[in-house]
Amino acid sequence: MKQLVIGMDIAKTVFQLHSVDTNGEVKRLKLQRNEVMPFFTQLAPAIVAMEACGGAHEWGRKLSALGHQVKLLAPKSVRPFVQRNKTDAADAKAIWTAAQQPEARSVVLKTEHQQVILALHRMREQLMKFRIMQTNALRGILYEFGIVLPAGYPALTKAWASALVEASERLPEVLVVSLREQWARVQSLDREMAVIERRLTDSLRRTEQCKRLIEIPGVGLFTATAAVATIGDASTFKSGREFASWLGLVPRQTGTGGRVRQHGISKRGNVYLRTLLMHGARAIVARRGHSPWLEALLKRRPYSVVVAALANKLARTIWAVLSHGTRFNAPAPA
Repeated sequence: MKQLVIGMDIAKTVFQLHSVDTNGEVKRLKLQRNEVMPFFTQLAPAIVAMEACGGAHEWGRKLSALGHQVKLLAPKSVRPFVQRNKTDAADAKAIWTAAQQPEARSVVLKTEHQQVILALHRMREQLMKFRIMQTNALRGILYEFGIVLPAGYPALTKAWASALVEASERLPEVLVVSLREQWARVQSLDREMAVIERRLTDSLRRTEQCKRLIEIPGVGLFTATAAVATIGDASTFKSGREFASWLGLVPRQTGTGGRVRQHGISKRGNVYLRTLLMHGARAIVARRGHSPWLEALLKRRPYSVVVAALANKLARTIWAVLSHGTRFNAPAPA
């Protein structure tokens, strides 16, 4: 007997369900938040499809515990099937339709621990943005009075004391006090980021997969923890090439009439993890004593292209380590 497929559009209070029974009858149902679990508790095991949005993983874990098969779909896979007006009922129908397409790719259901690690990364990233805004404001204010501060937080930290002394000698006290308060906020953000980094370090020490990834050159604390939390089960991807494509580290292609043109990287997929890989690759390229492969690539390709190619290689290496459960083996020197 064919398993029932239910498309569910989730929200904060109202949940819209769409399904078609064995007789071809379309069934639409609107549930309040407190009615969702009692409804699925009484329902026979079914395929429940949802968009991979906020709250989807939590609902997916709850429904999986009841014996249902949960299918999380990327919003881009659902959008083409939304017809006419965009309503909750139309969204549920589009999810139901997209779930039955053979090319629709489902998102792996994340565990609670994976979501916790990604939440820590998001909080640290937000604090980093706040710190950048605060330091840029300080740099811009003092520049208006002829005091030039260097770019970059480490350099700014070293030059701040002398800049504040100069400002105290020339500028009114009301501004100098405000500058000190602004700098205190910057240091407070720095301490909060350090606390989150220590928590991520503790998680890395307890996770075997993270300890294997951090052995790869160019992969540090943030890349290792973010990769393990984002990927989950590496067997979801058939190959390292597919994983790199999912991250948007492969050339974008356009073609017609049998002629295919390659452009820059597609930049599709997880922006945060792709950014970390690009930073790691850039750090490797900036070092001396490159591998013969990298040296040859630097001679014939532009710098940015080499960084993207190395980030692609890092992504494939990460997939291989996670998929095969092995440790990274550095290539022997030529």
